[in-house]
Amino acid sequence: MNIQIFGRNKCFDTKKAQRWFKERRIKFQFVDVDRYGMSRGELAGVKNAVGAAAMSDAPEIAYLAYDADKLEKLYECPELLKTPLVRNGRQATVGYCPDVWKNWE
Repeated sequence: MNIQIFGRNKCFDTKKAQRWFKERRIKFQFVDVDRYGMSRGELAGVKNAVGAAAMSDAPEIAYLAYDADKLEKLYECPELLKTPLVRNGRQATVGYCPDVWKNWE
């Protein structure tokens, strides 16, 4: 497994996700989206797994009609992302989803 957790240091659900993987001794890479953001490829991979609408609740994103425009806005403003975004290859989740992660093991 190659787990990446994209989140914020002060996000409660991000901390819960990190704890969940640590308790199971599953190695992961943590990326602070406020500090480093996400690459266009990473954003596209998560969008393909969960859909662009699931990645943000922000009104700035909801009014955009096309997924490409939504991804561009999220790339420019990573603070609009819901966290944590957890990736395992082509699979991804948004939020705290231990039921899904169990199936990744």
